Amino acid sequence: MEELLNFAKGPLFRFSFAIMILGLIRLFVLSLINGLEAKKKARDKSIPKGYVRKMTFGFLFPLRAFRVKPIYAFVSILFHIGLLFTPIFLFDHALLFQNSIKISLINLSLSKQVADWMTITTIITGILLFIIRISSQTSRFISRKQDYLLPLLLLIPFISGLVCAQLTVEPDVYNAFILIHILSGCLIFILMPFTKIAHCILLPLSQWITARAWKFPSEAGENVVIDLGKEGETL
Repeated sequence: MEELLNFAKGPLFRFSFAIMILGLIRLFVLSLINGLEAKKKARDKSIPKGYVRKMTFGFLFPLRAFRVKPIYAFVSILFHIGLLFTPIFLFDHALLFQNSIKISLINLSLSKQVADWMTITTIITGILLFIIRISSQTSRFISRKQDYLLPLLLLIPFISGLVCAQLTVEPDVYNAFILIHILSGCLIFILMPFTKIAHCILLPLSQWITARAWKFPSEAGENVVIDLGKEGETL
């Protein structure tokens, strides 16, 4: 078990981290290229820059969502804050970053109490978002299998990490949960460039591409339906 843990903390972590970084760079570049190609095909090549800025900041600070769906917006924001900041600024992770990839965030790390509360909040809000998704007919219609599996996968490192941090367990049980914690985190790194988790890096382009999409050629709508696997269904 000790050798497996060392492998997971070292070579496997570095490999999965490299896959994530290179994959996200590739995805960002391809999205930029696709957006430029869409501009060539569009009849109206103008882009409402004010609208794009407004929608981008509206996504980052969803004030309108608070008016329309206040509970969902509040839960979603808490979940994304915990999902992003807890893994990056946790002290134990800062040590792992420093030892494995030579990036030091120790001076910015969270206190244990704050990290524990953020972890618990992320778990609770993640479960609530999953329940909201499966209970909404609209969400179910536009959701694919990964939209249900990915939120559950994202919670595994938080749950396993909380068990190791808060519960007194046998060394073998502790090592098993730590291994689950590391392996699930590495799996998320590897999947990130190939799933919806990648929106963390695509956000700067998302509204720009959306503005382009409204000016696609006439066959673009049919292509979108095909990509979503919704052929023959009433939209």
